[in-house]
Amino acid sequence: MRSAMDYVPRRATALVTEALADTRVVVINGARQVGKSTLAELVLRQGPNGVARFLDDPVTRAAAIEDPVRFVRHDGLMLIDEVQRVPDLWLAIKHLVDRDPRPGRFLLTGSARLLALRSLPDTLPGRSETVELWPLSQGEMDGAPDGFVDAAFALGADVRGEPSTLRRKDYLTRMARGGYPEAVRRESPRRRQRFYESYIADLLSRDVKQVADIEKAGDMRRLIALLAAQASGLLNVSRLASELSITAPTVRGYVDILETIYLVRLIPAWSSNLTTRAVATPKVIFTDSGLADYLTSGTTSDASLGGLMENFVLSELSRQLTWSDTPARLYHYRDRDQYEVDGVLENNSGQIIGIEVKAAETVRVDDFRGLKLMQRRLGPRFRAGFVLYCGTESLSFGEGMACLPISALWTTAAPDK
Repeated sequence: MRSAMDYVPRRATALVTEALADTRVVVINGARQVGKSTLAELVLRQGPNGVARFLDDPVTRAAAIEDPVRFVRHDGLMLIDEVQRVPDLWLAIKHLVDRDPRPGRFLLTGSARLLALRSLPDTLPGRSETVELWPLSQGEMDGAPDGFVDAAFALGADVRGEPSTLRRKDYLTRMARGGYPEAVRRESPRRRQRFYESYIADLLSRDVKQVADIEKAGDMRRLIALLAAQASGLLNVSRLASELSITAPTVRGYVDILETIYLVRLIPAWSSNLTTRAVATPKVIFTDSGLADYLTSGTTSDASLGGLMENFVLSELSRQLTWSDTPARLYHYRDRDQYEVDGVLENNSGQIIGIEVKAAETVRVDDFRGLKLMQRRLGPRFRAGFVLYCGTESLSFGEGMACLPISALWTTAAPDK
């Protein structure tokens, strides 16, 4: 049987250890059940004189509330788990690290986007570094390199994935499994569904309440289901408000909450002065494809299945961006002439990688329609365009264009520096 440590993201372990070497406070932030506490304890055990404080424990939390200044005094590294439960600890930590600027003083974890919480009395600018922890990537589960982003910018359309043995049904299985460590452990689909049932219940009863008071939890639950049904779709606040019979500002506020607790991620629209007809609306993806698949179980059409597969790919790319050597950001593109590109990666030099996702085992020339538009308009800035699909072969489709198996996302190694 695999232990809990088998489900710790190794790349995140390295990122946290590196950050502690020159930063006073390191925050591990991410969704519930992604392994933040396990990761933090692993890092803590790597050094001497570490101490852990878990604020889920009522006695520990009471002590922190009663005397936050004495609570944080310690000569070595202190791990404080679920730090958002006692907001006054932030001022005590700030006071301490301002007077003793040695690196590696505090390792903090939380289940919400901590610096967005209104309850926190102060942030730690210049004193802290945040490491975002996502659910496990496919490469972390398979022991694969997960280097597609770096390879795409370095090699352009010359990237070639290994011939894949995976077919469409295999990708659907991986998509439904998701990346929450506890869900991955449960090999039975029925047991995995039980996990997702309790996950949503805990999210609404605990995490949402840490961020904001909402009047009707039922509206939030229905909104989550509607967003899952249109995974990777544009955020249409007016339509959602109409379907839920609530106001548009309320919907917008609820979506902000869901992003704060890491349930969904908004992918901003990409545009430049060369593409003035671009639509500015963001796209919504779920941070975990397994949860999105669970929420749509029994109602999945071919169209929504394509959205779920796109969600699967975009969330894998989002994970890679947290550790890739190439600083890049993820966008999407759509214009009023119905040209679209599912994923747009832009690095700091303004180079563009375009990505289309197809939940099919074949690729057509027309699948490159949006990518070729971007290539024509951007010229040398357009590094490459890829169609990621459920087939097995990597093939060239003209200058700067290629199709790759979706598995190339995690089986491709980053080029040697």
